[in-house]
Amino acid sequence: MTAVALATACAVIFGTADFFGGLATRRSRVLAVVVISQLGGLVLVCALMPVLPGEASPAALLWGMASGVAGAAGIVLFYRGLASGMMSVVAPTTATTSMAVPVLFGLIQGERPSVTAMVGIALGLLAVLLVSRDSAAGPSGARLGPIVSALASGAGFGGFFVLLKLAPAGSGLWPLAGARIASISLVVLLALVSRRTLRPIPGALPVTIAAGVLDMAANILYLLAARGGMLSLVAVLVSLYPASTLLLARYVLDERLNRVQIAGVGFALSAVALIAVPHT
Repeated sequence: MTAVALATACAVIFGTADFFGGLATRRSRVLAVVVISQLGGLVLVCALMPVLPGEASPAALLWGMASGVAGAAGIVLFYRGLASGMMSVVAPTTATTSMAVPVLFGLIQGERPSVTAMVGIALGLLAVLLVSRDSAAGPSGARLGPIVSALASGAGFGGFFVLLKLAPAGSGLWPLAGARIASISLVVLLALVSRRTLRPIPGALPVTIAAGVLDMAANILYLLAARGGMLSLVAVLVSLYPASTLLLARYVLDERLNRVQIAGVGFALSAVALIAVPHT
């Protein structure tokens, strides 16, 4: 139950971080937002090291850096897929794949959730698929390139969850520090190669830093939840974060939700309830 609570809180904070990140990208350059927000997250994780101490072993840093590479690759491939204009295909495909990867990994590793929890997993997969749909994206053809990018992007995000889970249990927050160092380095390298500036637009810095701090707070909650619970359940709950992003957009920005997305939010709440049911 502790892992369920941590994972659910993680999803809410992840969704809030994405909301702030979306606001930041409307006001500033994408790569600048990514680097500055992640630097803010790195500062937070370093500040919390004394609170959640652990051993800075090579394994902890390497698993963390591997997860950072996977996450950064997921972001790049996700934006590449969105650049094709097939948002109605890319977003749900990426979201469901990113959930399916850790769920399948957990089941292969021998995790055996209860029947009720398995129903919750199925509802969670459906919820992520529905809340990621965008009716305003227009019709889209089934072109192979963007679909492949979406699948690879989802695998990158899912790999981030799996690789963090594989970090040694006594490593504290060091895996997250390694993940941030790796992802920041990759994005900076990408900016240098593509000759894009990392200078933020004036006025966008506070919301960008807020997005990074919230994202890291969510990562910390995920790491704690994954260490104390089944990956196949924790990953499903964490992956429901788009629901909180949608609700914030609805009540803060007055954006309308379509019927499919509203149904997705309902399925998300049902999935949380089913997974939270005590089982033996």
